[in-house]
Amino acid sequence: METPTLAPTPEEQFQARIDADVRIEPKDWMPDAYRKTLIRQISQHAHSELVGMLPEGNWITRAPSLRRKSILLAKVQDEAGHGLYLYSAAETLGTTRDQMLADLHSGKAKYSSIFNYPTLSWADMGCVGWLVDGAAILNQVPLCRTSYGPYARAMVRVCKEESFHQRQGFEVMQTLCEGSAVQKEMAQESLNRWWWPTLMMFGPADDASPNTEQSMKWRIKRFTNDELRQKFVDMMVPQAEFLGLTVPDEKLKWNEARQAYDFGEVNWDEFWSVVKGNGMCNHERLQARVQAHEEGAWVREAALAHAEKRQAREAVAVAA
Repeated sequence: METPTLAPTPEEQFQARIDADVRIEPKDWMPDAYRKTLIRQISQHAHSELVGMLPEGNWITRAPSLRRKSILLAKVQDEAGHGLYLYSAAETLGTTRDQMLADLHSGKAKYSSIFNYPTLSWADMGCVGWLVDGAAILNQVPLCRTSYGPYARAMVRVCKEESFHQRQGFEVMQTLCEGSAVQKEMAQESLNRWWWPTLMMFGPADDASPNTEQSMKWRIKRFTNDELRQKFVDMMVPQAEFLGLTVPDEKLKWNEARQAYDFGEVNWDEFWSVVKGNGMCNHERLQARVQAHEEGAWVREAALAHAEKRQAREAVAVAA
C-alpha cells in the first residue's frame, strides 16, 4: 500500500519559491519571521539614509567652493530620497512610517554604526564618499536581487545614485592627493580614521551574527558579512595605492594562494559599544533627528490638512 503524499506546508511552498528565485510580493503569504526580518532590515536601512545626511550636512556651508557645495547638497538630497523609497518599501509589509520613526527616535531601532563617527575635515567628505558609499554599494547591489520585490526594486535606483556618490568621493580624495603636501596629509589622516569603522559597517563576523544564516536561506541577503568585508578590502586597497595612500593596517598583505588580501582583526569591542549607543556621536545624531522631526511637525500637519480638504472636495464633486 502506497504511503499518501502529504501536501507541502505553506512554509515549504514559500521556501520553494525562494529557492526558485521567485520574488515575494506584498500580498503573497510569508512567514511572520520573514516579515519581521524584512521590516527590521529595511527600516534600519532607511534610518541609515536619514541619519547619514547629518555628518555630510555638517559640511554644506563649509565646502571649499560653490561647485563642491552644490555637489554635496545634491548628494544629501539623494539620501533623503533613498530614505523615502525604503520607508515606502517597508510600509508594504504592514508597518507604518510613524511607527518606524518612533522606534528610531526612542533608540529601539538601529542605523548603521558608521554614522556615529564625526566628520572633522573636508577630506572626510571625500573619504565618506569613497569608502562608506563604496561599502554601501557592495552591500546594496546584491539587494537588487533580494527575495522581496518592493525592496529589490527600490534598490535599483538607490544603487545607481550611490555609485555616483562613490565616484564623487574618490574624485575629492584624488584632488587632495594630487594637491599640496598638506592636502595629501589631510587625505591620509582621514583614511586612518575611517578605514576600520567602514570595515565594521558590514556587521559582525559571521560566527557572531544571529540573523545571517536565516537571511541567506531566505535570500534576503546574497552574501555574508565576512564575504562582503573581504570583497571591500580587495576592491579598496588597489584604489588606495593608486591615490598614494597607505591603508592603516600593519597585517595587510596579499595572499597569493587565496588571491585576496589578508587583513587585521576588527575591533569588535568598539563596534558593539557604538551599536549600543556609546559611540562618539550617537547622542548627537539621535538628538538632531528628534529635533528635526519635532520642528517639522507643522509641515506634516499642513500637508495632512491639505490632503483632507482635497479629499472632501472630491467627495462633494462625486456626490454632485
